[in-house]
Amino acid sequence: MCGITGWVDWERDLRGRQHTVRAMTDTLACRGPDDGGTWLSARAALGHRRLAVIDLAGGTQPLTDAGDEQAPQAVLSYNGELYNYRELRAELQSLGHAFRTESDTEVVLRAHLQWGAAAPEHLNGIYAYALWDARVEELLLVRDRLGVKPLYYHAYADGLLFGSEPKAILAHPEFRAELDAEGIAELFALPAAPTPGHGLFRGMREVRPGHVLRVTRAATREVRYWQLTSAAHEDDAAATTARIRELLTDTVERQLLSDVPLCTLLSGGVDSSAITALAALARDRDGHDKIDTFSVDFPGSATALRPDKWRTTHDAPYVQAVVDHVGSRHTRVVVPDDDLLDARDQVLRARDRPGWGEMDASLYLLFREVRRQSTVALSGEAADEVFGGYPYFHATEAVAAATFPWLHGRETPAALLRPDVRAAVRPEEYTAQQYRDALAGTPELAGEEGGQRRLRQVGHLALSRWLPPLLDRVDRVSMAVGLEVRVPFCDHRLVEYAWNIPWEMKSLGRTPKGVLRESVRDLLPAQVVDRPKSGYPSTPAVRYTEVLTSRMHELLADPGAPVFDLVDRELVRDAVRDGRPLPSPRTAPNPVGGLDHLLQVDEWLRAYKVGLR
Repeated sequence: MCGITGWVDWERDLRGRQHTVRAMTDTLACRGPDDGGTWLSARAALGHRRLAVIDLAGGTQPLTDAGDEQAPQAVLSYNGELYNYRELRAELQSLGHAFRTESDTEVVLRAHLQWGAAAPEHLNGIYAYALWDARVEELLLVRDRLGVKPLYYHAYADGLLFGSEPKAILAHPEFRAELDAEGIAELFALPAAPTPGHGLFRGMREVRPGHVLRVTRAATREVRYWQLTSAAHEDDAAATTARIRELLTDTVERQLLSDVPLCTLLSGGVDSSAITALAALARDRDGHDKIDTFSVDFPGSATALRPDKWRTTHDAPYVQAVVDHVGSRHTRVVVPDDDLLDARDQVLRARDRPGWGEMDASLYLLFREVRRQSTVALSGEAADEVFGGYPYFHATEAVAAATFPWLHGRETPAALLRPDVRAAVRPEEYTAQQYRDALAGTPELAGEEGGQRRLRQVGHLALSRWLPPLLDRVDRVSMAVGLEVRVPFCDHRLVEYAWNIPWEMKSLGRTPKGVLRESVRDLLPAQVVDRPKSGYPSTPAVRYTEVLTSRMHELLADPGAPVFDLVDRELVRDAVRDGRPLPSPRTAPNPVGGLDHLLQVDEWLRAYKVGLR
């Protein structure tokens, strides 16, 4: 993967703004440690940082369609992996296109020269890219169908700034980091269901998944090129499991393509285990070495686990069962509390916003260890959204609730807002409106009623509001260490097929994700296939909590702490004094999650010099 950034201005000549474009590009060096470059013209400037994965020698960017002595028709800065680039390359060659490199980047460029703004419809992959069409002076900003790769922008009167991460836009001297009422609502009321397209900072937006932003002197408009379509599912259970297996096998095999070391992330759940098993089979068939696998754990976690609906079992025994079964070379990354504490600042800088604290820090430390051996990792992310595996899919009251089901019965950090801030932000109204908007976007199936209709709505809420922050977290934390994480369960063909599988078939055998389990049953040990859903692990040690509690006491004593411009100091003081957990942005139980969140908000406001509007 890579980092992209750039600037379009209809009034200023950008050829003299190399220093600014270089500064924006340099903020993304962690995303692309292997190479970097810029391209400038009067109206447009593009920057790129490269993580070399395919065609290590020939994939330098920004990429133009012409040689050095010719004026280009198009210039591309691309972040992503195209899994059908070989087929597309052959098709484009048959249409008369000649290629100068072996990279998938050039395939994307020439797809645009052939099909224009319709090019993304031909792509299978994860990507976010910027293409400047010099022929008509138009900038296209494109994001993949599920939003695996991020892309932010700031539009102003005479132009537009963009970047893979907010930090690239923040590096521009004319953009100010500010938080308005909508941003406060996103941060405190909807951290687990963010609004599509909202970039948190005032004036910053995000290209929505499955959309193209078309930027010309006359207008800036967003065009949707992909959406789910509801239709009757005609396959029986046997045909459905066979089709899932076929799609998943093809997807994994496509995503094994790499010119650098590759591994899988293995938690011992059915999702990551299925990816690992399919990868191991493909590598063995093609005569490659054993697949490398990685898992994360904490000291003392085996005896400290207290099962709940989100964390049912300890990962390690199931991980080992898969390792033994497929014969992978496994590394168990054990994360002590002191390392978690040390990683908090790196994670904040990676995400450009307050995140999920300890959960982010441990993922960062896992990815850092993975990166020592591999440049690419395959993950089981998104299977629970696609096949309905989370607890809220199976909790009657949560499904029936007139809100995002994962927020049912939960208090969000918005409960801590000061009265004057609450009056301006109106978090309950904001949440209710966002829920109505999300619900209205569900592709309905004619004639579907009652429970089936509601579960289709919940599935769409999961894909459109729950999945995006998880994908964003994985992208930011992995790219902070120069690791590319691929997500086979986000292949749009698999998502489209699974979308219309009836709920009773998805829950085949009255088991969450039953149809997925049956489709891979022959690949894995029975205890792994039948293992109940168990979420990302959390540290059982008390030191992390003790240190954060001490830091909160220090914060409460600081009269200038910026977080208390937003949050009621006395509410926080009373909760900390009484030992009550503060409301957390996370859905899974975590006694320190709320504490972590407030501390991060304060650290973020200070580090990014965020103004409040």
